[in-house]
Amino acid sequence: MRLIFTSYVSTNEFDDPVQWLKRIEGFTGILDRLALSHDVISIERINYEGMHKQNGVQYIFLRQRHKTIRFPLRMHRLIKKLRPDIVFVNGFIFPLQIIQLKWKLGKKVRIVVINQAEKPFVGVKGFLQKLADHYVDAYLFASMEFAEMWTRNANISDPAKIHEVLHGSSVFSPENRDNARSALSVTGSPIFLWVGRLDANKDPLTVVKAFTQFLKQRASAKLYMIYHTEGLLNEIRRLINNDDMAARAIILVGKVSHSELQPWYNSADFIISGSHYEGGGIAVCEALSCGCIPLLTDIIAFRKMTGPGKCGILYQPGNESELLNALLKTMTMNLGQERENVLRQFAEELSFDAIANKINKLIAGITSQTYDERQ
Repeated sequence: MRLIFTSYVSTNEFDDPVQWLKRIEGFTGILDRLALSHDVISIERINYEGMHKQNGVQYIFLRQRHKTIRFPLRMHRLIKKLRPDIVFVNGFIFPLQIIQLKWKLGKKVRIVVINQAEKPFVGVKGFLQKLADHYVDAYLFASMEFAEMWTRNANISDPAKIHEVLHGSSVFSPENRDNARSALSVTGSPIFLWVGRLDANKDPLTVVKAFTQFLKQRASAKLYMIYHTEGLLNEIRRLINNDDMAARAIILVGKVSHSELQPWYNSADFIISGSHYEGGGIAVCEALSCGCIPLLTDIIAFRKMTGPGKCGILYQPGNESELLNALLKTMTMNLGQERENVLRQFAEELSFDAIANKINKLIAGITSQTYDERQ
């Protein structure tokens, strides 16, 4: 099968294909695995024009002046020339372009849309999504729960076209805990890690408040916080500075480059999140790939990632007492067994191999159907 992956968004701040592919390696790992069984081509839109081959995948870079183009005739001509069996489109926010793509390619080529946690349109754009839905053979959603809002108003008419498949994974892997901690001079028993933006959605305030209470029962615990925005930093500092135990045990690490995160994930016993909403939860996925036991909010993305119930503990978003109870439960956990559960869940559901296997099953299903059956 010849598979083409593309989108209708240009990221013009990048002009180096190698740097761009490094930037999206959490997605390209899926293409690498698919290339073991298929001819895989990915059309990328950055400030560069040319070809690049990596891990069996052919990347075609098209320079585009504007971030989006309403009538992408050049790209559609290229896709038709490449003679694909299936075209995967990132996001359903450009239904007009998808309609044009189908008209260009004809009946035989299948179209699969990869949901990127976008929400369905209403009004004229919602009508266009409903129209484009007639030309889409399948949708990949991180969770069936995400898809409910799309089927509720018939932006997607047939729930049978929806498949649970994550749109990215982790390039990190487990390493020796003691070595990682020694390299970073990380201490604590146990060690908790928080990674994200310091904003209301990520809700670090609830995490800090609950952890401060937890320290009264487990004074040896440490919480390390990595962040790349500082919106709530002053409020967090006030909370920490008002409690001597918190001031000692909650470490504000600050910004860490993505390439340097693996030893942090491998240093921690637990990954903790306060998020009220997540589209993909890549930071948590990366932590799970290194064996961090998850203490996460009970939201759609995290329910899917953890089983639910196969590993870790979920709590109600914004509920300080529920998070404290979850933290207290960690005191009686068998950390070795829990870590094994995490790594098993990652390998079976969240890894590049697991995602590629699910896409291969989808490919087998939609290519076995005739066009009439798909209408």
